[in-house]
Amino acid sequence: MKKVLLSILVILMIALLWYLFLKPSDYTIRFEAKTFPGAINQTIKLWDQTLDTINPVSQEGNNIYHLTQRVKFGDSIHIYDWEIEATTDSTSNVKVNISDENHSLSNKIKVPFSDTDFEKRSRKTVLDFMENLNDHTNKFKVTIVGEEDLPTKYLAYIPLKVTQFQKAGGMMKNLNFITHILLQNEVQLDGPPMVQVTKWNMEKDSIDYNFGQPIIRSESLPMNTEIKYRRVFSKKALKAEYNGNYITSDRAWYALLDYAKANNIEVEPTPVEIFYNNPNFGGNALQWKAEIYMPIKESNE
Repeated sequence: MKKVLLSILVILMIALLWYLFLKPSDYTIRFEAKTFPGAINQTIKLWDQTLDTINPVSQEGNNIYHLTQRVKFGDSIHIYDWEIEATTDSTSNVKVNISDENHSLSNKIKVPFSDTDFEKRSRKTVLDFMENLNDHTNKFKVTIVGEEDLPTKYLAYIPLKVTQFQKAGGMMKNLNFITHILLQNEVQLDGPPMVQVTKWNMEKDSIDYNFGQPIIRSESLPMNTEIKYRRVFSKKALKAEYNGNYITSDRAWYALLDYAKANNIEVEPTPVEIFYNNPNFGGNALQWKAEIYMPIKESNE
């Protein structure tokens, strides 16, 4: 009996020491979100800009499922460690591990016995994020279509380097210029405007992309301008339809990556977008349509 009690005491002491000194968080909040991880990732990053943060939210490489924030509340710095896991095509589980950088031990002692100011602040902050997330996800829709061939096009384009959030601004800035030059030179258009991403840095949310207008190739294309020309070749891709403001059409990129991962399909993170509406005409953004293609990696066999 003494050995049993001693063993229980040792286990309790180890558990207590782990809880007080090794457990990485002081308080954990879990919730289910009715969207996919990429949309949560991007909403956290935008929401982070509204907070009094020490540094911008951090993400390790292409791991969009794990983000860390250091948020200042008065004289305290709270660390928010976000873990996101897709559960279905349209739902995710989110776990937020929260700790106080300078008062962690005190919080761990108090949390089991009372509803502390630290806990109340943590719940209020996460609830604020959840409201931001719900507001954002109500403004767009992504529908996975499946495998389909990316259409062949000859593209008159301007190369750009921006953040993902600035992508639509680059499109609007250059659309009239490209269209005016092409029509002035009687170049025949061949479909709606396109974006071809050539490089995507998921850690920095930055992209290199070609924005332009598909055209019918001819011998009389205007050459002494900023406009460049290239062939977009047909290839197998995963396709999604996006409805919403084109500023956030990249949400479909993340949905396609999740679909590829769930179905063991290797893809190239260089999406192609085709836009069927002109935002300059206004209207309900949920009725705007874009087709999004994520190229499938070709087999070496």
